[in-house]
This record gives sequence, structure tokens and C-alpha cells, in this order.
Amino acid sequence: MFLVLSPNVFCLCLFSLNKCALVIVHPDVKNWIKYARFEEKHGYIAHGRKVYERAVEFFGEDHMDENLYVAFAKFEENQKESERVRVIYKYALDRIPKQQAQELFKNYTIFEKKYGDRRGIEDIIVNKRRFQYEEEVKANPHNYDAWFDYLRLVESDTDADTVREVYERAIANVPPTKEKRHWKRYIYLWINYALYEELEEKDPERTRQVYQACLELIPHKKFTFAKMWLMYAQFEIRQKNLHLARKALGTSIGKSPKHKLFKGYIELELQLREFDRCRKLYEKFLEFAPENCTTWIKFAELETILGDTERARAVYELAIGQPRLDMPEVLWKSYIDFEIEQEEFDKTRNLYRRLLQRTQHVKVWISFAQFELSAGSEDTLAKCRQIYEEANKTLRNCEEKEERLMLLESWRSFEHELGSESAQQRVAKLMPERVKKRRKLQAEDGSDAGWEEYYDYIFPEDAANQPNLKLLAMAKLWKKQQKDDDEDDDEQDPDKDIDESSS
Repeated sequence: MFLVLSPNVFCLCLFSLNKCALVIVHPDVKNWIKYARFEEKHGYIAHGRKVYERAVEFFGEDHMDENLYVAFAKFEENQKESERVRVIYKYALDRIPKQQAQELFKNYTIFEKKYGDRRGIEDIIVNKRRFQYEEEVKANPHNYDAWFDYLRLVESDTDADTVREVYERAIANVPPTKEKRHWKRYIYLWINYALYEELEEKDPERTRQVYQACLELIPHKKFTFAKMWLMYAQFEIRQKNLHLARKALGTSIGKSPKHKLFKGYIELELQLREFDRCRKLYEKFLEFAPENCTTWIKFAELETILGDTERARAVYELAIGQPRLDMPEVLWKSYIDFEIEQEEFDKTRNLYRRLLQRTQHVKVWISFAQFELSAGSEDTLAKCRQIYEEANKTLRNCEEKEERLMLLESWRSFEHELGSESAQQRVAKLMPERVKKRRKLQAEDGSDAGWEEYYDYIFPEDAANQPNLKLLAMAKLWKKQQKDDDEDDDEQDPDKDIDESSS
């Protein structure tokens, strides 16, 4: 029995066979698309879909072409199959290299704007940004700012495995040189990775692995990052692993001691109220940096808080005996304040005398006088005045006349507040005269650079002992007397000006 076909149907079947043969002989993407469109044009939708599916299977993932998927998606869009369209676009975008999928992106964006919701549009934007970041990190793998932006994007929108993959790719780009300035941005990739595992994924074991891997990578013989050690120790404290925290900080001090590491370790033991451990750490710290006055002061303050004043005093004595200190004035002030708080006034006076053997700075003298004023003894005013007298005598040889003036001003304030009128007059006679002088300037090449005016102070005690200054003072006095005599003559002869004008 034979099947009888109409001429039109017969022609269509023949043309379809020709198309099928064409894609077998010439399997180009454009031929597959023509074949599928032919089936769609004549109403054979199921056949058209099968053609696209056969084409996708034929090219596989190794030879994917965006034009095929764009045509396939538009075919499904014509059939009102929105979900199929979305699946096709996402499948292709996940597998085709981004630089070869510009038209795919464009058509997918248009489709989502027409049929999608807000989430779909956001997905497109995220994918496009991911493509941009991928291009940036491929162009320069050591551009850590691009990695940070990329990681922020994937953390907010993708699963944990994808985020971990990007983190692993980022931290694999170790700086090429062992200079700390090149590592400062890189190390924050590790920090963010550890925080992500701890806070977002709640995975303490992976967090520990991240910290340990980072600390093994850092070249501690060249430099270290105290922040990384301290963060790891604090993480172990949060996990209630005190032993591991102490071990980490002890290792850090052994490998590369730094001020921040010592301070962080001491702060930890203080919070745990392990004061004997604090003492040992302070001793190690001061062996490492004996010139650090702040550490000496903190050590002494700890002993003071614990009520062991003799140990605190011993710490201060060791401190001021160091040959080199970064802030000796702060250390001495702290020691003096300590003795004042203990109401050991004789020891405080002794400290001031010892300090004055090292420096004759005016602030030390003024502080000594103010201490005597606040000590509250029977002869307070006499002792305070004696300090000012001694200081004024000592500072006569001081080249900085401003310091001597500062002392006299402090002495004058003291006498105005508590002294007698005669004492006030005596200090007033010691106050200097401010005079304007000129001096010659020289350029760097030795040539004259003109003159400059400056102010100098002439102290009465110095003028009495220097003939030139005494002669200058006598000349000024004579000039003043001459001026006064002229004024007296004018008052005695009021008609003088009239006679001169008439003549």
C-alpha cells in the first residue's frame, strides 16, 4: 500500500531532507539555524525545537557559539516559553567565555526587561559586573583592589563554594617581592577570608586553617603583621582555646617581636587577671626595648595597682638608670607623681634634685617650686621662694633668655598671689627690659644677606655686672633727663613759641 502525498507536502518533505543533508555535509551554525527556522516557518514547532537541541548536542561545550543560543532563545520566546528562554540564556552565559558573549548578554537583558522581574534584571547586572572583574584580574592578577570588589560582589550574590573559589584564586597571587609595602593590601585578602569563614559560614575549622596558612606564608624574617597574629589569637579566645591563643602569641614574639604584639599579649593576660604572666611579659618587652618609657611606666603602674609600691619604685629606679630613653621627661614626671601619690615628700624632693643634676630646664624648676607650694609644710612659702631664688641664680648662665623670663614670670605670679609687697617689688626689679636690636645676616655662600631686627632681654642683674650694658643704661638715663629738662623749660617760658613765630 502506498502513501499518497500532495505536491506541497511532498515538496516540503523534500526540502526538509535537503536541509538535513546540508547540516550534515556543512555543519555550520548558520545552516542549523536556517534548518530550524524553516521548520518553524511551516508550523513544525516540535521539529524546529529538535533541530536546535540536536545542534546544541552536536557542537557540545567545546565549540559553543552565541549565535546558536540567541536564535534558540528567540525561537522559544516566539512560542511564549519564558522559562525555556531563561534556561537557555543562563546555560550559555555560564559556559561561553564572556568576551565572546556580548550579543548573548544584550539579548538576555532585553528579554528580562520585557518578561522578567527585578531579580532577573539584577542577575544580569551581577553577571555583567562579574565579567568586568574577571577581565580586570586576568589583566593584572596583583590588582588587589579589583579582587576586593570582585569578592564583595560574589559574597552578596553567590554560594559559599563560589566565594571560596574566588578567595583561593585571589590569595594565590602572592606579591612578587618581600617588601612589606607590597604586602599591605594583599594581607587583607586573608583577613577578609578568615572573617568570611568565621562570621558568614560559621566554620571555625576552616577559619583556623586560613589563619595558619597565612601566618606560614608571611616571611617573618623580613617583616610580620602584628594584626594577623592578634586576630588569630582573638579568634582562638572566642573558640575558648586559650592554650592555642597563648601559643600563637608566644610564637609571634619568638619569631618577630614587635611593640604591638607585646602590648596585645599583655592586654590579654590582664583581662584574664594573670598578673604573674604580665610581669614576665613586661620583663621580656623591656629586654627587647629598654628605651621605651611608656612600657616602664605601664609596668610600674601595674605594680602600683597590685599594691606593691616597693616593686613599682624598683621599676622606676631601673627605668631612670637606662642610658637611653625615648621620653625621659615623661618617665621622670610619672615617677615624681608616683611618690607624691604615696605622700613620700622627702623622696619627691630627692627626685627633683637628682633630675636637676641631669637637666636645668626651667619647667623642672617651676614644677619643683609648685610641688613645695602644694606639699603643705609649715615653711611652704619660704621653701618655694628658695627654689625660685636658686633657679634664678642657676639660669643666669642660660643662653635661652626666654626660659629665664618664664621663671621670673612664674615667680612674680607666686608673689602676687601669696607674697608680701616687698617681695613683689623685689621680683619686679628682676624683670628684664625688652629691647629691639639688629643683626647682620649671611647667605649660604657667605655674602651679606641684609639685616634683621629681633628682640632681646636685658636683665638688671646682668647689666650691673657688664660695663657696656651699664654705660648704655646711663646713656638712656641721660637722654631721658635731657628730655625732661626741655619740657620744664617750655613750661617756665610760655611766650617763647609766640616770640619765635612773630620773629
